[in-house]
Amino acid sequence: MTAPDDHVIVLFGATGDLAKRKLLPGLFHLAAAGLLPDGYRIVGSAPHRSAMSDDAFRTHAHDAVAAFGRSKPTGPVWKSFEESLSFGAADPEDPGPLLAAVRAAEDSLGGPSRRLFHLAIPPSAFASTIGMLGDTDLAENAKVIVEKPFGTDLASARALNETINAVFDESRVFRIDHFLGKESVDNILALRFANGMFEPNWNRDHISYVQIDVPETLGLEGRAHFYEGTGAFRDMIVTHLIQVLGIVAMDPPVSLAAGPLRDEKDKVFEALRPIEPGDVVRGQYEGYRDEPGVAPDSTTETFAALRVEVDNWRWAGVPFHLRSGKNLAQRRQVITLGLREPPLRMFPTDLAGQERNRGNKIVIDFGDPGWIAARFLTKEPGPAMRLEPATMAFGYAGSFCEENGLEGYERLILDAMLGDQSLFTRAGGIEHIWAASTPLLENPPPVQPYAPGSWGPEPAVGELIAPYPWYLPDAAEILPGTSGTSGTPGTGT
Repeated sequence: MTAPDDHVIVLFGATGDLAKRKLLPGLFHLAAAGLLPDGYRIVGSAPHRSAMSDDAFRTHAHDAVAAFGRSKPTGPVWKSFEESLSFGAADPEDPGPLLAAVRAAEDSLGGPSRRLFHLAIPPSAFASTIGMLGDTDLAENAKVIVEKPFGTDLASARALNETINAVFDESRVFRIDHFLGKESVDNILALRFANGMFEPNWNRDHISYVQIDVPETLGLEGRAHFYEGTGAFRDMIVTHLIQVLGIVAMDPPVSLAAGPLRDEKDKVFEALRPIEPGDVVRGQYEGYRDEPGVAPDSTTETFAALRVEVDNWRWAGVPFHLRSGKNLAQRRQVITLGLREPPLRMFPTDLAGQERNRGNKIVIDFGDPGWIAARFLTKEPGPAMRLEPATMAFGYAGSFCEENGLEGYERLILDAMLGDQSLFTRAGGIEHIWAASTPLLENPPPVQPYAPGSWGPEPAVGELIAPYPWYLPDAAEILPGTSGTSGTPGTGT
C-alpha cells in the first residue's frame, strides 16, 4: 500500500477517555506496524484548564498504551513515538499554545506535511472548535475526523454539516464510525461481491429477514451526562447499526473506490422507510434513574429494538430487525440473514419448525475477532430421512487475517491520513437517516422497564419481530474448540 504523506496529527480531547483507550494506543500500534508516515508528529490538545506539559503528555500516552494497547511501549519504536508527542492547549478565544505546538511540529519535520484533526470531544464543542480552526490558519491543507453523534435530529445534523462545511470541504471531512473499520464488517463486501454463491441470493427473493443485533452487558460506566442527552437510539442505532445496515443492503458498486461505494450506501439510506413509533420498542433498565447524573424522572431509553424497511427493488417487504441496549444478558455483535424455506416440503413435517429455522441462515459475527457461518440442513446418517443442522464457518481467530488485522479506529485513522473516505459517512447519508427517524423522534413510544441482565422489555423479545426469533448462536457451536460467548441459538426469544 502507499504510505501516507508526512502528517501532523492533532488530537482534540487528548486527555479524555476515547484518546486513552483507543486513539493513543491505536496510533502507537500503527507506528509499531510501520503504517504511520515516515515523518509524523502527534499534538495533544485540550482546554486550558486541562493543559499538560509535553513530558506530562508523554507520560499520559505511555500509561494509556501500557494499559490498553496491543503493542507495549518499549524499544526503539516507542522511543521514536514518544519523541513525536507534544501538547498545545487551546480554547476558542485563546488558540495560541496550539498554534505554536503545530508550527513547532511542522518545523521539526523539515518539509511539507499535512494536518489531520481528530475531534474526540463532546458534540457541544464541535462548532466552537471548527470555528477556531477556520479563524486561524490551522484548517489550511488539513482534514478533520468528526466523532459521533452527528447531530441529534435532522435539523441539528444539517446545522452541524453547515458548520463543518463552512470551514472544510466535504472531501476533507471524515465522520468516523469505528464499526465500519472492523475487519469482519469490511469482509461483508468480499463475502458478497467476490463470491458467486452469495450475491445472487442476497435479495428479497431468497432472504426473508435481516437482523443486526448488538446487545451490551455494560451499564453507563460514568457516562450519564452524555447518555442522558443521547439514549440508545441516537448512540447506537443511528450511528452504528444503520451504518452496518448500509453495508449489508447496498447494491454492488462499480468499484470499491470511495465515490461509488458511498453512492450505493447513500441510496440505501435514502430508501429507508420512515420509522414509525409502532415499529419500535424503547426500554430502560431498572435502576437507571438511580445512576449518578440521571434525572429521577428520566425517559431516556437504554434499549431500542425496531423493525426497519428499505423500500427498493432488492429489499421491498424484507424486515430489518435492529436491537441494542445496555445491561443486557450478553455482549454480542451479530448479523443474521434468514433464508426463505424451499417451497417443496418433501421432508417430515416435524422437522419444519425450530430445526429448519436454525438451518436456513447466513450469520456474521462482527465482534472481535469475528466469524462467518452458513447454517443449512443435512441428512442424519441412518436408514431414515432425518434432517440435522450443519454449519460451514470461517473464523478470524488464528487465521491469516487476525495477524494482519487492525482495530476499527486504527484502520480508519490510517484511511483518513491516506484521504480514503470509503468507510466514512457523507453529510447527505446521515441526513437521510435522520429524516427517516423523524416520525419516531417526534412521537417516541414510552420507555418500558426491564431487568438488568435480561433481554429487554417483553414486547421486544417476542412481539416486535414475530414470527421470527432473535438469533444469537454460540461461537463454540459454530466453531468447535473455541470458547462460547453466548447462550444457545435463539437466545432472547
